[in-house]
Amino acid sequence: VQLQASGGGLVQAGGSLRLSCVASVTASSIYIMGWYRQAPGNQRELVATITSSSNTNYADSVKGRFTISRDNAKKTVYLQMNSLKPEDAAVYYCNARLFSASTVNYWGQGTLVTVSS
Repeated sequence: VQLQASGGGLVQAGGSLRLSCVASVTASSIYIMGWYRQAPGNQRELVATITSSSNTNYADSVKGRFTISRDNAKKTVYLQMNSLKPEDAAVYYCNARLFSASTVNYWGQGTLVTVSS
């Protein structure tokens, strides 16, 4: 499984970005997709996930500001990030787990989000 993430960049505090992640497998084989982030010196942390039935889960720090969605036809998961804060700056990683191997995590290459104050 390959995951191709894109959409990172530099934005001012209060601005918005949309991240995209395209999977190399059919959407029907994917149980859950999500976004994680890792800032320098910190551990990787969950940002948001979405299941095959579109159930979503968010970190408390992003609730009300970020929205995760998926387009099964395009095999793509999105992360719309609004009202960005400097503390949102990190490398964002796309993640997927399959129905056939739900304990195996697949990761994309990461996309850098920088938020200037």
